[in-house]
Amino acid sequence: MNETYGIPQNWLDTPDTSVLLPAERSLPVRARDSHKGDYGKVLILGGSVGYTGAVSVCTSAAVRSGAGLVSVGVPGDIYPILAVKQDVAMPFPADGFRDITEKLGWCDVCVIGPGMGRDRKRLELVRDVLEAVQVPTVADADALFALSRDMELLRRVNAPLVLTPHAVEFTRMGGVLTENRVEDARRFADRYGCTLVLKGHRTVVAFADGPAYVLAAGNPGMAKGGSGDVLAGILGGLLGQLPLREAVLTGVCVHAAAGDLCAKELGEYGMTPLDMIGAIPAVTKLMTGR
Repeated sequence: MNETYGIPQNWLDTPDTSVLLPAERSLPVRARDSHKGDYGKVLILGGSVGYTGAVSVCTSAAVRSGAGLVSVGVPGDIYPILAVKQDVAMPFPADGFRDITEKLGWCDVCVIGPGMGRDRKRLELVRDVLEAVQVPTVADADALFALSRDMELLRRVNAPLVLTPHAVEFTRMGGVLTENRVEDARRFADRYGCTLVLKGHRTVVAFADGPAYVLAAGNPGMAKGGSGDVLAGILGGLLGQLPLREAVLTGVCVHAAAGDLCAKELGEYGMTPLDMIGAIPAVTKLMTGR
């Protein structure tokens, strides 16, 4: 099978499909008289006992992606851990929906799911948040598991929704994988009216109104626990600063470019998601031309 950038040709022959290259993405130069309120207020919800790293990594990635303010709600029993880990973001204890209501009115962007857990209480929290949220929202990890238990919930969401599943999460939500992942992603995005980032080798981004993109970047060194949490944080950070389509496409490219920079400097075996977060500034600096 013929390939372009390692992308199967039949994917690219799918109508309204483009190759996504980090080198072709750019970020706006910031105004000299701007302030933190101009760059988005991001609310991140996640974390559970044994999974404090996921929500912390996601939060750090959002901060590194230029978000003006980042607030992170976690269960009270792990709040002290997050409070120690995060020097810039603002952790707060959130054991139920009532603890989050005020923050939902405050934020410009919501990210939900990293390390959240799958007990009934957390599944109900995902449902309550998605039914109430009014701002662009990234659903990742355990939030995707919650959706898989009630896919009709997607039709009750009144906010722009970005889903970031890998292959297993995608099929758990009812997605069908064939030899053409572009068609698979587009079909799902159209059915549920969402933006889909179908992660994997040659990640596919599909929008509900038709266009799809295949990412020609990334490497096997990114195949480590925590890499997806980095992506969720980057998307959250950029959604507070850019229109949705630009934020998603640029965020996917920032994530892949950071991974490729780490692979070049550290090797695919030794690089970690924390290294990828550390590489974000170099990538965003290039994208602003500075």
